[in-house]
Amino acid sequence: MPRTALLREWLQEQLGEPPAGQVPGASPTMAPASADASFRRYFRVALPDGSTRIAMDAPPEHEDCRPFLAVAALLKASGVHVPEVYATDLAQGFLLLSDLGGTTYLDVLDAATAPKLYRDASAALVAIQRASRPGVLPDYDRAVLGRELDLFPDWYVARHLGIALDPAQQATLRAVFDKILDNNLAQPRVYVHRDYHSRNLMVAGDGSPSFPDNPGILDFQDAVFGPLTYDVVSLYRDAYIQWEEEQELDFVIRYWEMARQAGLPVHAGFHDFYRDYEWMGAQRQLKVLGIFARLCHRDGKDGYLKDMPRVMAYLRRTCGRYAELRPLARLLDHVERRQAEVGYTF
Repeated sequence: MPRTALLREWLQEQLGEPPAGQVPGASPTMAPASADASFRRYFRVALPDGSTRIAMDAPPEHEDCRPFLAVAALLKASGVHVPEVYATDLAQGFLLLSDLGGTTYLDVLDAATAPKLYRDASAALVAIQRASRPGVLPDYDRAVLGRELDLFPDWYVARHLGIALDPAQQATLRAVFDKILDNNLAQPRVYVHRDYHSRNLMVAGDGSPSFPDNPGILDFQDAVFGPLTYDVVSLYRDAYIQWEEEQELDFVIRYWEMARQAGLPVHAGFHDFYRDYEWMGAQRQLKVLGIFARLCHRDGKDGYLKDMPRVMAYLRRTCGRYAELRPLARLLDHVERRQAEVGYTF
């Protein structure tokens, strides 16, 4: 039986009564709720009283629902807004969740809304980070961070651009990767959502974005224990929306001030914090370029290609700013067939 039919049967068992407008025994009304880069699918389910639920379909051969449930409980305990879990079937890979709505941060972010929305997002992030304890989530260690960096040469350079790096270029890339990882792993460690950005943050609650109703937080099942700046750079150097650096600095400073007031172990000087933020960003941007290339060439999802230039612009800006990353800037010039650009270094 197709998975959609199995899901309908399961939902009917959980909901008991048919949705409004349907006769007893009819299948629940479902509509696609969102797209996902994984094998998971989400459906919005109508209830008789006019409210809705979200059904998650996560094929067990590809996805494991247990991390989602564990992290949901962890984040809820920290006081942030995540979906309520109403029913589970781990054997079939089905979850029934509360509906956080259909409006993402990305849908509404502009110059007028951004200060309030980002203030709420920073407050939620600080709440998550304050709740952090070692030994609860998987470690975001050198092996995991390094495997993510390897996505760049394997998928972006070799597969997407069709370029084979020679041994000297491979050595250069490995040396830069080691410097990036040394910085990342020297940072204080907290709970890391791992995709804390505008597509996974929902404008939730009663329509007036006020923490803790706003933001609703999704797609947290891959959370880990790792570098403090990772989610900050995911939020403010978002692959899907970009701000002038002066505005970005303002957002990041406000997070840093909030984190200091909350007692989080951020640097006392913003310059040092921002350096860690940018170096963490380099890791994430290299990873994201590899993931977007893999989604296109392996999974047939080419919609992410349009966001690659934004991610590359972030990476180039950082590489041009720090002397230790200049070899990576020159390598990017080579693989993108671009002439080297003269820039300032710190």
